[in-house]
Amino acid sequence: MKALAYIIFLILPLTAINAQRIGELAPEKPPEVFPDNSWGADLMFGEGGFGLGTFLRKSFSQEITGFVDISISESKDEREVEYIDYWGNKFTIGKVNRVFLIPLNFGVQYRLFSESLTDNLRPYINAGVGPTLAVSTPYDQEFFSAFGDAKAHYAAGGYIGLGANFGLSKSNLVGINVRYYYVHIFGEGVENLEGRFRKSFGHFYLTLNLGIMY
Repeated sequence: MKALAYIIFLILPLTAINAQRIGELAPEKPPEVFPDNSWGADLMFGEGGFGLGTFLRKSFSQEITGFVDISISESKDEREVEYIDYWGNKFTIGKVNRVFLIPLNFGVQYRLFSESLTDNLRPYINAGVGPTLAVSTPYDQEFFSAFGDAKAHYAAGGYIGLGANFGLSKSNLVGINVRYYYVHIFGEGVENLEGRFRKSFGHFYLTLNLGIMY
């Protein structure tokens, strides 16, 4: 009887220790560590039409990323009205020049809610500033041949945006970004419509980011 009591006395503490271990919470999964560098393309959809760009990013911490990007897109005057004739040709009454914007921006991206959201969804805010080249081409000439008479206009600008990167891949980058661009052209401005010179204007763009991380 004493031997049985002695065995029970030894087993009970071990059982209590094991029960305590079973009831302990599993340790939190450490955050995913993504490569510091990324490079890729921007597909832009805005008020002026379709645009293309490229970007280079460098992460300095889990929250802070620096970037440089460049893009080209058409900018239209908000008063432009496009018509289609009987044969399907598009034209805009009073339009003098097509205008294309080529901004080079340097900026910072800040990741939001990194401690509370899963790494599969990484929202952020971003902002960039830099020089912009505005190129105008005569509207009364064919699209590509008109670049032979193109004129350059120098400007400065930047954008602010809200976006997110998706997925857990450590090699492919997929994201989306909504941006508001603001541009100020130096000098007399650029003439989109006859007699109407534009110097300061802005556009919203929905930007799809596709790239690689390394």
